Amino acid sequence: MAKAVKAHKKGLDGRAEERGRISHKHGNTRIDTLRKTYGDHFAAGRRGDMHLETLLKETGSASLHEYLRHHHK
Repeated sequence: MAKAVKAHKKGLDGRAEERGRISHKHGNTRIDTLRKTYGDHFAAGRRGDMHLETLLKETGSASLHEYLRHHHK
């Protein structure tokens, strides 16, 4: 009897869930990489080689999700 293959659910921001956890972006993710997902206007006025952790510190955001809710329209 064949095993059923479990499909991955879509998580926060379209990231796949694995074992009930949402994969989180790492602090060393570059802004230009995030612009590929969130658009060219993501973190407008900031350099593409800036890291996510720096953006979060500068904006007082605890996570990418929080930054998106408060700063990314």
